[in-house]
Amino acid sequence: MTDARRTIEAVWRIEGARIVASVAKTTGDLGLAEDVAQEAVVEALASWDREIPANPGAWLTAVAKRRAIDAWRRSERRDDRYAAIARTLDEAIEDEWQPIDDDIVRLVFTACHPALSHESQVALTLRVVAGLSTEEIARMLLTTVPTVQARITRAKKTLAAARVPFETPEPGEWASRLTTVLGVVYLVFTEGYAATGGERWVRPDLADEAIRLGRVVAGLLPREPEPLALVALMEFQRSRFAARETPDGTPILLADQDRRRWDHGQIARAVSVLQRADAAAAARRTGRGPYALQAAIAECHAIAPSVEATDWARIVLLYETLGRIAPNPVVDLNRAVAVSMATGPAEALALIDAIDDAAFRGSYLLPSVRGELLARAGRLDEARAELRTAASLVRNAAQRSVLEAKADRL
Repeated sequence: MTDARRTIEAVWRIEGARIVASVAKTTGDLGLAEDVAQEAVVEALASWDREIPANPGAWLTAVAKRRAIDAWRRSERRDDRYAAIARTLDEAIEDEWQPIDDDIVRLVFTACHPALSHESQVALTLRVVAGLSTEEIARMLLTTVPTVQARITRAKKTLAAARVPFETPEPGEWASRLTTVLGVVYLVFTEGYAATGGERWVRPDLADEAIRLGRVVAGLLPREPEPLALVALMEFQRSRFAARETPDGTPILLADQDRRRWDHGQIARAVSVLQRADAAAAARRTGRGPYALQAAIAECHAIAPSVEATDWARIVLLYETLGRIAPNPVVDLNRAVAVSMATGPAEALALIDAIDDAAFRGSYLLPSVRGELLARAGRLDEARAELRTAASLVRNAAQRSVLEAKADRL
């Protein structure tokens, strides 16, 4: 890979959402902003081999805006927006370019507009906010690449036809978009926690951006318990990052992690935020929601001195409750893992066998867990086969190497 390509990938990973948000703020058209930002990346691939600009983010933003002008010229839409963006470009000084973080929040709320279906909201936000490829999104959502592409295209056309403004909605509209916004924020964090592709297992940049977005949403709706619970959940999980990889990027599984390397200050902060979420739920006379239950599970792991000393019975109970209020095959899978730790692999394998395989088509999750449980039950030949199947489905090189090593040890 050339220095230019490496730079472009790094800049897009860190600044991609801000670039799209900056262009969308100027043009008022999210679909156009994402398209011209991608065109700017293509132009950078062709020109940065000669010279990498001093401020790559500013370069990409300026080129994307010029591409937007070209699009308006082609469609003969020379209106006030064209004049405004032209003035912006004339006055711009690249070294002074400062992306406004709040534009990312506008980007999230725009992509989660109620004019879009839930599936389109999620796909579009993961594309333009998290900067994930359609392949990565398809793996995260357990669907196909053409399906994701169709959802994103349909979402852009819908926003353009409805002339949805690029803005944070009025306070009265926040709650109606909250479920989708929180879901997308957590999907972004999940990609940072365990990347679906690439060479490294974790992407701290994505995880930290998700936590920042979660805090902003929680600040917008301070009396809502679930945004606070989501922040607590992400803080608990982020606290373990330093112990989840070796210096060369090799994953370290939970049982082998040095818990002294966990960020105990971050854990204490997460405990406090979860308490605030519980207090907000109590004030509204409601029980814990899905994120609060997941945060409580993460808390059990975070405060335990070891895997053996973890309160697995409580974790099983929390997963059972979560499965009742938010049924999901991944929850069922995690519950089976917790049951295996609490009572042994036999009962857990029975739970695994009851899960619909179709829900995990193309995913490594089910065969990897089944392989682990079969190994613990002493059924080594079956375990090897499942782990090798799981490894063949993984697109992340670090995760694949772990699964292959497990199979080899058996």
